[in-house]
Amino acid sequence: MAEITVDSKDTPSPIRIDKYLTGRRDGPSRSRVKKLLEQGEVLLNGEPAKPSAKVRGGDTIVFNLPPPSRTELAPEQIDLTVIHEDRDIIVFDKPAGLMTHPTSSTTTGTLVNALLHHCGDLSGIGGEIKPGIVHRLDKLTSGVMVAAKNDKAHAGLAAQFKKHSIERKYLAIAYGETRDLTGTIESLIARDPRKRTQMTTRVTRGRRAVTRYRTLSRSMGFSLIELTLETGRTHQIRVHLSEMNHPVAGDPVYGGGRTPPGKLDQSARAAVLGLKRQALHAYHLGFIHPVSGEEMAFRSPLPPDMETAASALNLLEGIDLPRRPARIK
Repeated sequence: MAEITVDSKDTPSPIRIDKYLTGRRDGPSRSRVKKLLEQGEVLLNGEPAKPSAKVRGGDTIVFNLPPPSRTELAPEQIDLTVIHEDRDIIVFDKPAGLMTHPTSSTTTGTLVNALLHHCGDLSGIGGEIKPGIVHRLDKLTSGVMVAAKNDKAHAGLAAQFKKHSIERKYLAIAYGETRDLTGTIESLIARDPRKRTQMTTRVTRGRRAVTRYRTLSRSMGFSLIELTLETGRTHQIRVHLSEMNHPVAGDPVYGGGRTPPGKLDQSARAAVLGLKRQALHAYHLGFIHPVSGEEMAFRSPLPPDMETAASALNLLEGIDLPRRPARIK
């Protein structure tokens, strides 16, 4: 049971009770406040309150916020490269090979387990204690991610992802030297009816997917490409590049069985073959802090396997990329 006495200094004029509660730093999310009001669980001066009820200085608000249910997942000490952390969010650099979400067959060794250990109890929307993950990266994709540490931050971040207002930029080493330096790939994308674990753009019905690309360098039959997501569909970048005949190097699913051209020297060939996953890295993430409203952006450098391959292919000459994970604004 929570009890709040409205401070007249903070509320000089009447305000709707739903806006007052969701506007508090430690308040419930908008969806939870709405549900509590609909269920009559919020009392204003001892009487059930409607969402439109106005509160003033000196009013008393009482509501019962059910405790979140416990997750069955176990916290695990898995190293995380934390770029930024405050009371509301955590931003980190996910390594390739770390699965984001548990599955029915995999309940350990995931990002969820790591965050439970690092942050402790994490409230998610709906009252479940879980890391507030609002986006994901494929297991074999590396890069910057953000997670919410409370319900309010979770709702705020989720709203930004839903509106596609998050800045998401990736770096990819792709087969072939792109003809156009910049462009936009727009298509429908859906599950491949013949291979249900894969996605395809060769459909007449699906979800709109838009990727903007900028070629940073081209050399030795490969390209280093910066890709900006306007939408965030499953496998979007990998599918788009594959179907424009520039599959991501090392991609075990959409790579089309491509292998390094025979003309490559031994060291470059070895570096490409040394990629044991798709050479795709989420190197830039920008958003509005879901509680403070501050603009934030973070970048991380190419991981060692991609840097080794890009260097061997002469794709890094004159390219200004981050050297360490950091906040840039």
